[in-house]
Amino acid sequence: MFGQSGPKLIFPGLAGFYASMAPIADLLIRVVVGVMFLMHVWGKFNAGAARIAGSFGTNYGLPMPSVFAYTAMGLELVGGVCLIIGLFTRFFAAALAVEMGIALLVAHLAKGYSAGAGGYEYVLLIGVALLMIAMRGGGPYSVDAKLGKEL
Repeated sequence: MFGQSGPKLIFPGLAGFYASMAPIADLLIRVVVGVMFLMHVWGKFNAGAARIAGSFGTNYGLPMPSVFAYTAMGLELVGGVCLIIGLFTRFFAAALAVEMGIALLVAHLAKGYSAGAGGYEYVLLIGVALLMIAMRGGGPYSVDAKLGKEL
């Protein structure tokens, strides 16, 4: 076991650098994942909610496919923006993680691991990143921090 203080750095002089970069890491992962959702939902808006609902119903057998389509599109749009600016960060990260879990189980699991074959590799990675964001919050460079309140 590493003990209470964790592993020792090979180059102890880097401890200050690592500590000072932690808030930047929070910001970076939050913004990148938020942008990824905006880019992803852009394709859904271009296709149209009816086409997305049709796919959800026909390809994946989801009940109430229109509700799922509009919910996914709204969550990805609003959640993506909120992740980028760090507003209601924990809520939207958790909600999007649940969406990624549903996508993993319903659409990707049967296709195996490889993202290239439509598998769950990508949604698993994004889902775990979202869980990390939900656990850590928006960080000091977020609207949540400026408001002084978060979930």
